Amino acid sequence: MAGSGRTSVACCPPKPKIGKRPLIGSEQSASMEAAFKVLANGTRLRMLHALVREPDLCVGDLAEAVGVKTQAVSNQLRRLVDKGIVASRRNGTQMHYRIVDPCVVSLLDQGLCLTEDRPSGARTLMSDLRGARR
Repeated sequence: MAGSGRTSVACCPPKPKIGKRPLIGSEQSASMEAAFKVLANGTRLRMLHALVREPDLCVGDLAEAVGVKTQAVSNQLRRLVDKGIVASRRNGTQMHYRIVDPCVVSLLDQGLCLTEDRPSGARTLMSDLRGARR
């Protein structure tokens, strides 16, 4: 990724490369599926990206950044907090939010890599997924 402007964030203790690890079991795959389901929402992804860009935002600022109502942001934040992806802190009458799981930052970066760094004419994962939904 040299020259791409992307930064690497260490999210886990060092582990063997994925190809050298044992095949994941059904319990671990179910846990991974649940994590991906939480991230599989356009509004939540945009909120997370906004929190990467500005690491400490209140609900109103986050709603303005992603262009949705504050109630919708609050509902989505509840899911992210429940999963331990985002944490909150009170500042007077406002709640401020930040990403606390650095793996999420890495996943967002990889997701962008999957969708934007392709040669023209190449099929992307997103186009394959859109076709599978039809």
